[in-house]
Amino acid sequence: MQLQRGRPRSFAVDTAVERAMGVFWSRGYHATSLPDLLRATKLSRGSLYAAFGDKHSLFLLALDRYIADALTRMESELAPGRDPVDGLRAYLTGYVERTRGTNGRRGCLLVATAMELAGQDAEVGRRIAGFFKAMEVKVADALSRAKAAGRLANGVEPSSAARILVCFVEGLRVVAKPGPTPTTSQATVDALIDRFIS
Repeated sequence: MQLQRGRPRSFAVDTAVERAMGVFWSRGYHATSLPDLLRATKLSRGSLYAAFGDKHSLFLLALDRYIADALTRMESELAPGRDPVDGLRAYLTGYVERTRGTNGRRGCLLVATAMELAGQDAEVGRRIAGFFKAMEVKVADALSRAKAAGRLANGVEPSSAARILVCFVEGLRVVAKPGPTPTTSQATVDALIDRFIS
């Protein structure tokens, strides 16, 4: 008979990471304390350290989760089988939607983390740079497909336009935090995309 090694975990790791992500998202990395994480995850100190190592390791897992969710959403919005202009509009409108309500007031975890940690924490910096690059590639691919279909305005270059759109959507999360209405943001999205699409 084979004996089980260690004690089985009585919690779902994914759930704990998601709850921790919510705390980091609301408070920021430095302002999040160990008691905050213990309350949110409903773990004891020993269980949290046994499962995740330390606060920084848990934060990296939470950041990875946030990035994976964002990339999955983009893959759906900008799917190669979808009309590229419809996909770009869905991608941009999705950012407008995410400026609403509680999550809108929280802003973007990636932008907040970039401002707080990217210059000081190499692992965080690599993750954020990788995400923004992946975003640019996906948007540039959709713009390239629009160009091949004859739908881009004259002089629009997909990789440059992709960089502009990525900067725009992340900036939108910042400027929408204190107040512009989703209607204003959507009008800005429509005006911007109309500059690129013929």
